[in-house]
Amino acid sequence: MQSDLPAIEITDLTVAYRDRPVLWDVDLRVPTGILMAIVGPNGAGKTTLIKAILGLVKPAAGQVQIAGKPYAQQRSLVGYVPQRGSVDWDFPTNVLDVVMMGRYGSLGWFRRPGQPERDLALAALEKVRMVDFAQRQISQLSGGQQQRVFLARALVQDAAIYFMDEPFQGVDATTERAIVALLQDLRAAGKTVVVVHHDLQTVPEYFDWVTLLNVRRIASGPVDEVFTEENLRLAYGGRVAFLSRASEHAPYTNGVVQ
Repeated sequence: MQSDLPAIEITDLTVAYRDRPVLWDVDLRVPTGILMAIVGPNGAGKTTLIKAILGLVKPAAGQVQIAGKPYAQQRSLVGYVPQRGSVDWDFPTNVLDVVMMGRYGSLGWFRRPGQPERDLALAALEKVRMVDFAQRQISQLSGGQQQRVFLARALVQDAAIYFMDEPFQGVDATTERAIVALLQDLRAAGKTVVVVHHDLQTVPEYFDWVTLLNVRRIASGPVDEVFTEENLRLAYGGRVAFLSRASEHAPYTNGVVQ
């Protein structure tokens, strides 16, 4: 992927459900090689934004480009981790098979995965500390373990751009730290990672870019520049937990936008 092109470029994107706008006239330009959070209140359109980028919902207007081309031409560049709650975890399959599904896009549907795919899947499970569970049925996993399996499936795609929808939801502190380390490793490798996130307190610690969304794009850019009290008020409209600094050199502390 050319570094002079944005990883993602969205122009005038509008999505409506039953004539109610969920996203309205959104413009967004995401550079290559950043770790970006999408934050906003419930109903802000965060998940819808990712689904519109991936062609999973049809926009009423606007366009999306991935590395300068429509998503349909760039599918091989993209990895996606949906919300854990959107998956049927009772499906009768084991952890290793779920992770190898991440290679189907490269194999095509008529080639069965072989030893190379198995080795890649085991390596990905090693990265998320789940290799000992390779033969475990997915229904037997905890929520945090399921999330790690999903991340491993995305890793084997070896994508350039990753979209992750609430990867920290319902996981324990150990799993959260492991996920953060993995996301930061992906960024260090030059990947672009876009994460729907809900915990405002961890945004400055985990991410270098942030997009604040509430149907419209409120602000987007480096965390130090746009993750401000004013923008949080605009996004959340009233009282909201936020991170403030008593002075320029003071550490971040909890607060409330009034």
